[in-house]
Amino acid sequence: MTSSEILFDSPADPVVEGPVLQVEDLQVSFPSEAGRVHAVRGLSYEVSPGEVLGIVGESGSGKSVSSLAVMGLLPPSARISGSIKFQGRELIGRSDAELSKIRGRRISMVFQDPLSALTPVYTVGDQIAEAILVHRKGSVSKAAAAKRAAELLDLVGIPNAAERAKAFPHEFSGGMRQRAVIAMAIANDPDLIIADEPTTALDVTVQAQVLQLLETAQEVTGAGIVIITHDLGVVAGFADRLMVMYAGRAVETGKVDDIYSQPRMPYTLGLLGSIPRLDVGEKQALVPITGQPPSLTDLPPGCPFAPRCPMVVDACHTAEPPLISVDGSVEHHAACIRTGEIAATDTEGAEAAAEIFGAEVVEAAEIAKVPREERQVVLGLDALVKEYPVNKGVVFKRRVGTVHAVDGITFDIREGETLGLVGESGCGKTTTLMEILGLEKPMGGEISVLGTNVSELDAKRRKAIRRDMSVVFQDPMAALDPRLPIFDVIAEPMQVHGYAKADIARRVPELLQLVGLRADQASRYPAEFSGGQRQRIGIARALALEPKLVVLDEPVSALDVSIQAGVINLLEELKSSLGLAYLFVAHDLSVVRHIADRVAVMYLGKIVEIGDVDSVFEAPRHPYTQALLSAIPIPDPAKERQRERILLTGDLPSPANPPSGCRFRTRCFLHASLPPEKQRTCIELEPPREVQAPDHEAACHFAQIRQVL
Repeated sequence: MTSSEILFDSPADPVVEGPVLQVEDLQVSFPSEAGRVHAVRGLSYEVSPGEVLGIVGESGSGKSVSSLAVMGLLPPSARISGSIKFQGRELIGRSDAELSKIRGRRISMVFQDPLSALTPVYTVGDQIAEAILVHRKGSVSKAAAAKRAAELLDLVGIPNAAERAKAFPHEFSGGMRQRAVIAMAIANDPDLIIADEPTTALDVTVQAQVLQLLETAQEVTGAGIVIITHDLGVVAGFADRLMVMYAGRAVETGKVDDIYSQPRMPYTLGLLGSIPRLDVGEKQALVPITGQPPSLTDLPPGCPFAPRCPMVVDACHTAEPPLISVDGSVEHHAACIRTGEIAATDTEGAEAAAEIFGAEVVEAAEIAKVPREERQVVLGLDALVKEYPVNKGVVFKRRVGTVHAVDGITFDIREGETLGLVGESGCGKTTTLMEILGLEKPMGGEISVLGTNVSELDAKRRKAIRRDMSVVFQDPMAALDPRLPIFDVIAEPMQVHGYAKADIARRVPELLQLVGLRADQASRYPAEFSGGQRQRIGIARALALEPKLVVLDEPVSALDVSIQAGVINLLEELKSSLGLAYLFVAHDLSVVRHIADRVAVMYLGKIVEIGDVDSVFEAPRHPYTQALLSAIPIPDPAKERQRERILLTGDLPSPANPPSGCRFRTRCFLHASLPPEKQRTCIELEPPREVQAPDHEAACHFAQIRQVL
């Protein structure tokens, strides 16, 4: 038998009937200054071979801690009790040396941050080969392991796998690193794969690829999969069963179809109702779950969700409800004493959530009823260009190339309008924002704010026009000075523009109230607020000078879905009441569908499709837009399983050396299907933006409608 053949053999482990993983009454706690933190409280679940279990919940619900306990990766300070059985064998109490023989071989894990999971000083191929060699000492040669590493990279879709195996992690994009981690996870044909937020912070196209790879990994290995996420859309078409966690325990469990169609726990209802739907054209009411998860150091008696629950009654404060069967079901269970009343409602899913939580659709502003062409242009870009030199040499630098970050984009935003700017990382969205916010003469083209060409501004006029334009950043913690109380944080723009102290003292409490915070919180520091509250503080600061245009750079991407819904609702209310115009940059097209009036799709420095949001989403003309839309999951298992998924091959080309003709052609599925004479058109000619329908343009030589929702 050759070493290559040995590589595909599994060690002679006994075949065990039943679940691959059984967790019973798992308890995990950690010491802290405030007392012992009970992170996981009496958790029980099973995973069968070939089954996918989705675990969902807000940050701090105990999802990751429970899975790290399974892997035996918790710190020594953690106190663990209960039972964790892998293929019938107890894992709790085993030494690290014993667990090391199972980890990576029989149980593998895909971590949230692939860059942290990979060692920066070793090549990707060596790290995958090491995972094979460690668990097959003496039976596999280094050459065979290296060959298998390249095969695994090819299996997960890395182009030129044999060559890329010699690259270091920093030479891979984020999506390629996650694919490499998945290759490592399946290297030894495991029986259980745990994926902890494997798609967080990835572009939607890469997210679709990662989910597809996990499905492939399951087919190749036959493993059971536990996927941890905060996004109910991600697991809708992928998981077989679902477990919703809150305050360290399961509050609803069952088959995916049952929970999505008939949720029986108010918390699950809230999570479902908080997700903007890509497939819903009319504005839906988003459900924000008010309040914060409870402290796990000293839980009060009763249901932990009671302080945030719209259905709370006195009995909810008496005792914590156990998981009970829903409608006599063997598999569907919920921890709520009012499941019967939820079942009695006439509506289901998001509609039931809106009804129970009292969420309403925000009414459009009066200005929105005025025809678009009659409204003032708040922001206008005409053939905007921004390039960066590529230099070589340390002492005597010479220019060897040019990065075409923004290459001739044109759009405008009217009064009371929201334009969503979408596209993958590296397409030029942030560079466009920086050019707008800088109010400097652009390298090429024009930028006008409220009818004023920024190239003509002197320092005094530039400062004056900044009052009409503000920004909300992606990371609220990084955007707020941690040394200042939030009164000073919000007051700073007014101080810069010469507001009187009395006016500032009056304005700050008004702004706090406007964004849903209390005036008495003004003396607190940013660290004393939750992520959603910090983002509200950032919005209050942005509104301090009563701007007409607010630039929003991924304002909800770092937030839990329940908190995200509250921030989105707030932005809509402010837009309606103050008549604001928004430039909303995001990678989540479901959020854009909900909040935007128009959408512009960017690819490699160009706008490839732009128009009315309903027209673009319901009848996309450009293949790139179609791929983006198909990659966004819909929180409906039946719909999600039936949808056509368009997976883009390869990574975004370098903006320093974009392809000739159509920049998207190297990844375009439509281009690949065309006859040679039409392909030459794509290769030789850059497609102009052409009108496809009223307020709808696309830059494609062979544009055609393709339904993907």
